[in-house]
Amino acid sequence: MNSENFSLIVHGGAWSIPDAAVADCRSGIHSSLEAGRKVLSHGGSALDAVEAAIVVLEEDITFDAGIGSHLNRDGRVQLDAIIMDAVTLKAGAVAAVERIKNPIRLARKLLESSSHMMLTGAGAELFAQESGIPLCDPSELIIERERTAWLRCREGNHESEFHFGHRHGTVGAVARDSRGRLAAGTSTGGTCCKFPGRIGDSPLIGCGCYADADAGAVSCTGHGEAIMKVVMAKSAVDLLRTGASAAAAATESVQLLARRTQSTGGLILIDREGHPAAWFNTPRMAYGYIEVDGSFRVLPE
Repeated sequence: MNSENFSLIVHGGAWSIPDAAVADCRSGIHSSLEAGRKVLSHGGSALDAVEAAIVVLEEDITFDAGIGSHLNRDGRVQLDAIIMDAVTLKAGAVAAVERIKNPIRLARKLLESSSHMMLTGAGAELFAQESGIPLCDPSELIIERERTAWLRCREGNHESEFHFGHRHGTVGAVARDSRGRLAAGTSTGGTCCKFPGRIGDSPLIGCGCYADADAGAVSCTGHGEAIMKVVMAKSAVDLLRTGASAAAAATESVQLLARRTQSTGGLILIDREGHPAAWFNTPRMAYGYIEVDGSFRVLPE
């Protein structure tokens, strides 16, 4: 835990981040940390901090979440998000939404205002309208970079290079507030050229995200279908529950992913004492956290 008695760690996805994209990734992670720290330093809750940190990443076109996300097979953006409260074990998740700029905000509203845990597609968008969350035109989520990449994939075989090596992007945040409460959240645009309606690990409780006050909180990133197979977020929390350190739980969970699925990914977490950790088996992962002295550690460097 840092000197201000709260903890925060955020990520922008584990993938083959090229050198040319490092500066933008670092800038986005830094801005996300700033937003989360502002909430926490003013006595805000872990849920508030996670939401604020992820909103920044959803609005940054560097990352595959919110505006600038990958297009699906039909040339549309479909977004997924989840946020979870470690104290109550309540979560709110939305999936395959096309008219929501900040799906993490809608997920938070669902957590607080509904007995349901997950809504998808048109149902999620109807809930947004009835809850006072404005809808956007689907075209507002599409940027030229991703439209061009989608067109290149349609003209030939799909290649990750069309997306600057960005195949499995996701963003997430985990926080512990000054009262010791934990929360985690994850948001994504999913994989490029995915089948319409495809939902990966990100909005699934225990897969892309999990938080339990008895152990810790986690946000994952990587190949969704593989992460689902090992329920990676819950696996990491279970390791914390057995007494593993934050670093060991992060490392062992990604090793489990690699061993059992031969796939790639990463995660961030905070244990119940406030210690942050991260691990990944991709060439790079964009992430950052608040150091003990209150400064930011942002990677890749």
